Amino acid sequence: MDGPSQFPAVGSQQRAAAAPRTRGGWTRKMLLKPGRSLMDWIRLIKSGKDMTGLKGKLLRVTPEELAKHKEKTDCWICIRGMVYNVTPYLEYHPGGEDELMRGAGADATELFDQIHSWVNYDSILKECLVGRMTSKPFPVAKASVTQPRLMVPKWTLPNVPVTQPGLTVPKEIIPNGLAVPGGSQKQPQDISPRYEWFQTEDTITVVIYTKQKDINSDSVIVDLEGDVLRTEVRQQEYSYILQLELSNKVQEGVSVLCSSKVGKIELHLKKLNNTVWSDLGQPGEDNDSYKKNTNGDVEVVRPYTPVLPSLCPESVDEDQTCTNIYLMVKINPDGLLTPIIDKLQIGDSIYMSSPEGNFFCTQLEGITELILMAAGTGFTPMVKLIIFALKILNFRKIRLVVINKEEKDILWKDQLDKLASTDQRFEVDYILSQPHAEWAGRMGRIEMSLCAELLSQRTEGVKSLVCVCGPASFTEIVVGFYKELGVSDEEICTFSP
Repeated sequence: MDGPSQFPAVGSQQRAAAAPRTRGGWTRKMLLKPGRSLMDWIRLIKSGKDMTGLKGKLLRVTPEELAKHKEKTDCWICIRGMVYNVTPYLEYHPGGEDELMRGAGADATELFDQIHSWVNYDSILKECLVGRMTSKPFPVAKASVTQPRLMVPKWTLPNVPVTQPGLTVPKEIIPNGLAVPGGSQKQPQDISPRYEWFQTEDTITVVIYTKQKDINSDSVIVDLEGDVLRTEVRQQEYSYILQLELSNKVQEGVSVLCSSKVGKIELHLKKLNNTVWSDLGQPGEDNDSYKKNTNGDVEVVRPYTPVLPSLCPESVDEDQTCTNIYLMVKINPDGLLTPIIDKLQIGDSIYMSSPEGNFFCTQLEGITELILMAAGTGFTPMVKLIIFALKILNFRKIRLVVINKEEKDILWKDQLDKLASTDQRFEVDYILSQPHAEWAGRMGRIEMSLCAELLSQRTEGVKSLVCVCGPASFTEIVVGFYKELGVSDEEICTFSP
């Protein structure tokens, strides 16, 4: 297990349009056009340009009419009964044109909720509104995203000296098409994943399509050693291996994002130099192959952000925090590491690295107000930040906004409410994208008006800092909102959950 770590936020995931597939399992992509960032889109919709082609007229759209608009040159989608002409937005979509086209001419509500539940689509697409559906349109298949991405360092650690049933280490390479245990035959076209890649000015994204619908981040082992990227995707009795010697230098750290119900894995890397890559790299010896899983130990590295045992100062034992490390970990029964963590007993051992991170307490010098924006497990780096800031006597205010899908997903809600009631310097607000009927708090998604509201509450003449943590697209949107509102880069800090 990796030690405490806070990594820089991953950059934009904007991708180039798809290109024909080539040998080696990946495709060559063109760099995304300049001037297609979120802020460029905001400037465009504020320019007064007619984004729908209807000159302000709103229509009542039938399912049959919606289905006619499913081309890149004429693309309408429906979200919650409202129809949007997203044709002009395709080039600006952070996930790429092809991802947005999955909802073309149909009801994309479920697809949207599973991937971008925190995003305020109405704010982004309000100038693209065509009208309202007359009846429920045909839906598209939805895709479910698992836990937010995990950061994996380039080095590995010694084997964890705790053996649990079910942990395996791959040994032999299994060529495509060989028999598997039980006498069943697996043909390459049935089991063989494929991969492709995309690039922006400063990022590289490798996408693996596993064809395994229940894939999750704990099934993925990534190792970046020098210029060699090796990824192992564990699939029941076999592991798929992707091994590449990258054509150019990248920074340390790989961000992993899994879409479980579509079987897609995204690996996000940051370029060392902002140059255009003509190809991804050369395949290694084990590239695009299978290894049989056998009983034994497997080396797994996972970074976690250490927290404190409680948000309440009276519950924190200073001696305990000096000798103990507290982690907030979601146990995945099918994962490689978290089931072991769950079963650890007193006396068991586990290896940890030294801490790494990009945030230092000195960054709070002179700061007397904090605005904290956290989506899901993005709350974890905020824990120590909140407690540290409240120990500063002249600290004026901390405003925390926590964004989740359902109320049960809110971490430490009771403690947050207690802290807000006992310390007037701390305020917390919750936003749910899928609340139950009795929920009385905020509903919906993050939007610029909320960011503006938080900024307006700042005390005039004092220094403040905006801290953001969550999935990459959440971070990009929130940072974009604050920059549009005039907040400088020096006043914004981003983390990765």
